[in-house]
Amino acid sequence: MKYSKEEVMQYVAEEDVKFIRLAFCDVFGKQKNISIMPQELPRAFEHGIAFDASAIVGFGDETHSDLFLHPEPETLTWLPWRPEHGKVVRMFCSIRRPDGTLFACDTRSLLKQAVQDAAAAGLTFYFGAEQEFYLFEMDDKNRPTKTPYDNAGYMDIAPEDKGENVRREICLTLEQMGIRPESSHHEEGPGQNEIDFRYADALTAADHVMTFQTVVKTVARRNGLFADFSPKPLEGAPGNGFHINCSVKPDASPAKLRQMIAGVLEKAAPSTLFFNPSDASYARLGQMKAPRYVSWSAENRSQLIRIPAAAGEYRRAELRSPDPTANPYIAFALIIWAGLYGLTAETELPAPLDVNLFSADETVLAPLKKLPMNRQEAKAAALADAFIQAHIPAEILRIYTK
Repeated sequence: MKYSKEEVMQYVAEEDVKFIRLAFCDVFGKQKNISIMPQELPRAFEHGIAFDASAIVGFGDETHSDLFLHPEPETLTWLPWRPEHGKVVRMFCSIRRPDGTLFACDTRSLLKQAVQDAAAAGLTFYFGAEQEFYLFEMDDKNRPTKTPYDNAGYMDIAPEDKGENVRREICLTLEQMGIRPESSHHEEGPGQNEIDFRYADALTAADHVMTFQTVVKTVARRNGLFADFSPKPLEGAPGNGFHINCSVKPDASPAKLRQMIAGVLEKAAPSTLFFNPSDASYARLGQMKAPRYVSWSAENRSQLIRIPAAAGEYRRAELRSPDPTANPYIAFALIIWAGLYGLTAETELPAPLDVNLFSADETVLAPLKKLPMNRQEAKAAALADAFIQAHIPAEILRIYTK
C-alpha cells in the first residue's frame, strides 16, 4: 500500500507509533537514519528534518553542513522486529539543501531521474534482485568470526543446511513489510545463502534491496549470527553476487531488446566502478561463476549477461557482475541509462558466446573485452567514458575516484 501524507499521520496516530525513522543512504549505499517522535511528523513533511552532512563521507564539510531529509510517505513501512506496542516505522527520504534544491549526492533522486528519462521514451524498467550472503558464527564476546554457520552446499537441506530457519524468518519478516520473496536456498559456499524477491519498478526494487540487507543483518543477529554481504568473505570459496534481473514494459520488440542489452554490455566496463566499488570486489570477479569478460548468452552462467530460461512476464536479462556492496540506486540508474543509450545509438548486439569461459582456451578468450581487473582500472574506465560523465554527478564521481 502506498500512503499519502495524511494517511501516514493517521496511521501513526491509530497504530501506537512512537518512533519514525527517516532513512537515506550515503553515496556508497550504506543506510543511515534519524528517528523523530510523532509530534515532529508535520514539520518533517512541511519543512524537512535537518542533519549534519559533514559527518557523512562525501556529503560536505563543516562550511556547508546543513541538509534536510524530506520523508516520502509512499515508502512507509513498519519494522516488525521492534516492539508491537510503541511501534517503529520507516520512510525513505529525499535529501535537499536549505534552499530546497535537490542534493547532488542523493542517489535515490538520481534513480528517479533515470526512471523519468525512461518514461519520456515510453518505457518502464523493472528489476528483480538476487543477493547472496554468508552466515558466520559469533565469538564469546559477540564479535563476528569467519567460522561458517554450516558446511552445506548448493541447495542442500536440513540438517546439513542450518540456515533454513534463519532464511524462513527473513522471508516472513519481509512479507510483513510488504516485500514478496520468491525463493530461498543454500548457496555453494559454506554458510552461504540466497533469497530472491519478485521484480518491481526500479525505485521500489532499490528500496527493497536496502530493506533486505537490514532485515537479513537484524534477523541474523537475533539468532546469534553475523550476516556478511562482502564480495569475497572467504578465500577459496564463492563470492557474494548481486545478480540484477531487468525487464522492460511495454514489451520491446526483439530488435529493440537486443539494442538495450547491447547498450548495457557496452557500458558495463565503465560502470564497473559503481557495480563493484570495493577493492575486495575484484577478488571475486573472474572466478566461481563471477564474470570477467564482456559477453552474453542464453542461460550460460559464465557470461556477464545471461537470458535465463523463462516465459512471458518472467523473461528478463540478468547482469551478473555486481556485488552486494554496490549502491542499488546508482546500479539500477546506470542500467536504465545504458539500455536507453543502446536504443538511441541503435547499438548492435554481438553474437552470443555459448561456451564456458572458465574453461575456454586462449583462442576464445583473447578477442574478448575484459572488465576492469582492479579498482584503479575501474576508476580509469569511468573517468574516460562520456556516458558516465553525462549521467553520474561530478560530486559522486569525484568521491568514487579520489
